[in-house]
Amino acid sequence: MSSSKDETQQLIQFVGTKLRELRKEQKLSLEELAAKTGVSKLTLGNIERGETNPTLGMMWKITNGLSLPLMALLKPENNINIVRAGQGPQLSGNRQEWVIEPLFSDIRGSLEMYRAFLKPHCKYVPEAHHPGSIEIATVMSGEVQITIGESSYTLNKYDSIQFVASEKHTYTNLEDEQAVLHLAINYK
Repeated sequence: MSSSKDETQQLIQFVGTKLRELRKEQKLSLEELAAKTGVSKLTLGNIERGETNPTLGMMWKITNGLSLPLMALLKPENNINIVRAGQGPQLSGNRQEWVIEPLFSDIRGSLEMYRAFLKPHCKYVPEAHHPGSIEIATVMSGEVQITIGESSYTLNKYDSIQFVASEKHTYTNLEDEQAVLHLAINYK
């Protein structure tokens, strides 16, 4: 078994264990959590047992339903963390066009940081984030069009944008090369 498969399985187990802990802290049954998140009881049980690798969209639904930041499912709490590019866990959408590396979250869980990769000429439409949350995106390489509601903005290398993340938004890579972004999400 390769190191990458080992890391993926460890992440799946960690997410499942953490989900069970968070659900029990909120004194929710699997049925109650399913009703709050829109994710089936069967799928939630499979995630908790580490039998399935949840998609990024599914994890957004779960954390939104629990009123917690995404990192609550992904990161252990440490005082000092180093995240080396390409060496940590990576999460993706259904077709692997959008991949994120969780970087950091503050102790209160109100701020999260990610590194994101968007394949050439691909589009990513994330699940709506928590109400009132703010997203800040900085393009580190490439040219990315970000559509927020009905308005579109083209960002080049080192350009940044801030917006209300609970509003529908889309990232589109306009280039022939992979785009790299740094994202920060602030939960109110």
